[in-house]
Amino acid sequence: MTQGDEPGWEVDPTDEWGVAVVATVARQLKLRREAVGMRAGDFGTAVGYGEDMVYKIESGKRIPRPEFLDRADEVLGAGGLLSAMKEDVKKVTYPKKVREIAELEGRAVEIGVYECNNIHGLLQTPEHARELFDVWQPQYAPHELDRMLAARMARRSVYEREPAPSLSFVQEEATLLRQVGDTMVRRQQFERLLEVGRLRNVTFQVMPLNSGPHPGLSGRIELLKFEDGSAVGRSDGAFNGRAITDPKQLRILDLRYGTIRALALPPRESLALIEKLLGET
Repeated sequence: MTQGDEPGWEVDPTDEWGVAVVATVARQLKLRREAVGMRAGDFGTAVGYGEDMVYKIESGKRIPRPEFLDRADEVLGAGGLLSAMKEDVKKVTYPKKVREIAELEGRAVEIGVYECNNIHGLLQTPEHARELFDVWQPQYAPHELDRMLAARMARRSVYEREPAPSLSFVQEEATLLRQVGDTMVRRQQFERLLEVGRLRNVTFQVMPLNSGPHPGLSGRIELLKFEDGSAVGRSDGAFNGRAITDPKQLRILDLRYGTIRALALPPRESLALIEKLLGET
């Protein structure tokens, strides 16, 4: 399959911002192509796409790939204008919900997470995440899976922020024991947990299997706090799982999360457990 035959990234019609971004890029592409007097077919040949795909991109029906924008910029002599649109276009490829989560994580000065079902997305390796996406029902199409994976990995930019946010993770031991992927995938995931857990701004803890009942048994808890003193929280087992900002409700989640952290293994013992699991894998 050539690049020109690849299925394009479809625009989510319910994503108003995404639709607007893609429409702007599409308009600029068409204006630039017509300004230099190049037919769609000739332009498609020059950038390695079929004429039909060019028309779909120029009509805003497909999200152009980054390499397409770079090649188009070069072929049309746009002086970097088209290439400069890659960042916004890249964000459009991520599902709206994922983009909203990433935006919150990108502003938070504190992030606290308790996870009981899977290793949290901010801790996953690409290989581990792909294994999880691959068994989703109904199944993702290959290009959809790639988009979901790219979106999840893009959230890891939270580790590169300056100043660094304070990150706290509590993982149920059961999530570490689940056989996700082959030996190499599991080893890479354990190595990633050790790498992140040793960062100065990260506290990583494990809730051991032999722990007694605790406030996290009803589901995942997430707390994000911002520089202005506001916060957003969510829990699978409270407030119908919806995002909350009410101070009284946030205090409840804060109390539950604090109790969970107090009952979990200390960070040093938690990392020692990961090292033990890595050695046994």
